[in-house]
Amino acid sequence: MKNGIRKVLALVCMIVILLTVCAAAAETTQETNQSPGWLHEAVKKFGETPTHVWITFITLLMTGAVLLIVAKTRKQWTTKAIAYGALSIALSFVLSCIRLFRMPNGGSVTPASMLPVMLFSATFGIGPGLLTGMAFGVLQCLQGGGIVAAGGFAQFALDYLLAFTVLGLAGLAKYFKKGWGLYAAMAIAVVSRLVCHTLAGVLFWNTELWASFVYNISYIGPDLAICLVLALAIAKPVMKIMRAQ
Repeated sequence: MKNGIRKVLALVCMIVILLTVCAAAAETTQETNQSPGWLHEAVKKFGETPTHVWITFITLLMTGAVLLIVAKTRKQWTTKAIAYGALSIALSFVLSCIRLFRMPNGGSVTPASMLPVMLFSATFGIGPGLLTGMAFGVLQCLQGGGIVAAGGFAQFALDYLLAFTVLGLAGLAKYFKKGWGLYAAMAIAVVSRLVCHTLAGVLFWNTELWASFVYNISYIGPDLAICLVLALAIAKPVMKIMRAQ
C-alpha cells in the first residue's frame, strides 16, 4: 500500500512540476521582445490557457489520484470505517456551524470542526481520509460558501474540494513516530488547506499573495491551535474506540 501511495503522489508531483515549468517558460518567452522562437511556439498554448482551466485540470487530476488511492485501500472500507466516516463528517459539519469568530469575507474560527475528519483519517488511513474530507468540503460549500461568479467551478474546486480533501493528509500520522506523529500530520493537513485558500484568494478574489495569506491564517491558525489542544486531550481514547473490533 505504501508503494502505491508513493507512486501516485510522485506521478502527481511530476505532472504538476512539468506543467509549472512549461507555463513559466511560456510566460518568459512572451515577455521577451525578440522574435518568437521554437520554444515560444511550442509552449505558447500554456500561456493562453485560462487559470480556471488549469484549476479544473488539477482538480480532475487530484480526484483521479484520490480515487486511485481509495481503490488501493478498499480493504480498509469496512462497515465500521464507513460508519465512523459518516459520523466524523456529521460531527465536523455541526461544529463548523458554531462560529467562535467570523471573518468579514468568509472563514471563521470554530470549536475544532476539522478535528473529527482528521482523527478519522489518522485512524483509517489517507485513502478513506481524503474521500471523507472531500465530502466535508462539499457540505461546507452547501452550507453557504462564497463563490465568485467569475470563478465558478474552478473556485469551488480549489476553495472547497481540494481545501478540505487535503485534511485527509492527517492519515500520514501512521508514517511518523508515535507521540508527535499525529500532531505533525494534522499540521501538514491544515497547512495544505491554508495553501489552497491562499491561492484562491489570489486567483479569484484579486488579493495580493501576502494579504491572502494573512487573512486566511488569521482564522485557520487559531482553528489549528484549538484542534491540537483538543487532540492532546481526546485523540488517544477516540482513536482507540474507532480501532476497537
